[in-house]
Amino acid sequence: MDLFEYQAREMFAAYGVPVVGGIVATTPAEARDAARELGGGTVVVKAQVKIGGRGKAGGVKLAQSPEEAEEHAEAILGMDIGGHTVHRVMVAEGAKIAEEYYFSVLLDRAERRYLAMASVEGGMEIEELAVERPEALARVPVDPIVGIDEAKAREIVDAAGFAPEIADDVADVIQRLWAVYRDEDATLVEVNPLVRTEDGAIIALDGKVSLDENAAFRQEGHAELVDHDAADPLEAKAAAMDLNYVKLDGEVGVIGNGAGLVMSTLDVVAYAGERHAVHPANFLDIGGGASADVMANGLDVILGDEQVRSVFVNVFGGITACDEVAKGIVQALEILGDRATKPLVVRLDGNSVGEGRRILQAANHPLITIVDTMDDAAAKAAELAAAK
Repeated sequence: MDLFEYQAREMFAAYGVPVVGGIVATTPAEARDAARELGGGTVVVKAQVKIGGRGKAGGVKLAQSPEEAEEHAEAILGMDIGGHTVHRVMVAEGAKIAEEYYFSVLLDRAERRYLAMASVEGGMEIEELAVERPEALARVPVDPIVGIDEAKAREIVDAAGFAPEIADDVADVIQRLWAVYRDEDATLVEVNPLVRTEDGAIIALDGKVSLDENAAFRQEGHAELVDHDAADPLEAKAAAMDLNYVKLDGEVGVIGNGAGLVMSTLDVVAYAGERHAVHPANFLDIGGGASADVMANGLDVILGDEQVRSVFVNVFGGITACDEVAKGIVQALEILGDRATKPLVVRLDGNSVGEGRRILQAANHPLITIVDTMDDAAAKAAELAAAK
């Protein structure tokens, strides 16, 4: 889960990371009042969206008065930045910047450890710096057991080439940012820019934090950080049912048991759909031991997608027996009643396949078509989707 900048700022402040004052506003009038509350001087009005490139898109504006902050907020609120609509801005105190730096710590999956990156050339796109001048970006491996202690922080500071007179202060901030990363179960903590002000203070002027959703069970406070307004309603509904669902932009709904099988099914549907100009509409894995209720919930979510024209249920029975899947399909159609209007193509194989097919044949539901093979079932689902 990615945080908004204002959420990252609040998290940083809780760990003692130096930040500027900031107030969130959802209307131009609130932005004006926020600027006044921050002293009435120079402030920065910043779009709050979970994507980079805000400044280039016009989503970050300097204001010299509360009235100007109001004008900028009016222009920024409602703006589309890379497909993200701006619903709120953060009005932040201005800072007299002397130098800009960069720091991040992230999960290095390839090396199975953490990686700290730092540079005395911050403020620019770090991807550009890494390509154009890779020597300017220090990369320091971090042992997950030890983390970033004082010695490791000094190693990072030295590797990046920070000036001796600010080395201690930067090392202290790095250790505090590491505490955010460790204690909040993050996969990324990034500050760009980390700045030195004209009076010598080291401040995190911006912040990006990504949290590991797999750690939600021990991070109860993270539930309050979820942006419910931006969540896809079908994905939110599926999450509430503990379903592994991702919405895609297509017409053929896909349900399978096991991530590998579902991924393969997406490929087969995409290939079959080329003839009919249709595509997979979602990823939905009902898991290895799914019950009839789970199957019913999955169908309920997919059939609620207005873009879906047909559904391909592809199950290889192992822990998940085919008869349980068949019961779930029948149960879901009974629950949905007249709301179920989209054809279902069902391919069952493996554990209890004979009983599963018998259950579906006995139900004799007009929406259900039973197909023996995966390729033929994908072709049929694509054909039905194209015919709707």
